[in-house]
Amino acid sequence: MNFSSKLLENAVAEFAKLPGVGQKTALRLVLHLLNQDKQDVERFSNTVSKLRNEIMFCSVCHNISDHAVCEICSSHKRDRSLICVVEDTRDVMAIENTNQYNGVYHVLGGLISPMDGVGPSDLQVDTLVERLKENEAKEIIFALSATMEGDTTLFYLNKRIKSFNITISTIARGIAFGGELEYVDEITLGRSIATRVPYENSLSK
Repeated sequence: MNFSSKLLENAVAEFAKLPGVGQKTALRLVLHLLNQDKQDVERFSNTVSKLRNEIMFCSVCHNISDHAVCEICSSHKRDRSLICVVEDTRDVMAIENTNQYNGVYHVLGGLISPMDGVGPSDLQVDTLVERLKENEAKEIIFALSATMEGDTTLFYLNKRIKSFNITISTIARGIAFGGELEYVDEITLGRSIATRVPYENSLSK
């Protein structure tokens, strides 16, 4: 692709680094910004910069937050005896949108994937174990994507926490194998949370 400006070329190259954005889409986005008021473009730039520089991760559950402890963990209305373990922030948002869950979360920050070089030490597993040592949680719900990586992570986590006197359950498999949690419709996801089953039972099916 030939560019009439090095500045344009550099901007397109940066936008093309975004997931799912090719050069043609990147060019369309850059040209759109060039047609906007300078104030709008500066606000866009400042918002992205502020996001990267000031965003925090909850010290309790590791969810993305504006504060050291996120709104969910700091809320007195949430049931702290129930911890839902998820892959990332997108899954928290998906479950929250169902309005079917009133517990708290633990964000792993990924799934175990040897092919991608992601092991247990790369995830927030140790902090989950530390939370369970506080004896506040009574049940853990595994809400991980129904993929090979999700099942591998789930199996590992079960081994790490099964010694605790705690109920271990997983969301009902109304979600097809290979399905990413964030793309599941809210009704199916909500029912999967509500009709969760003991993890040991899910192994025999």
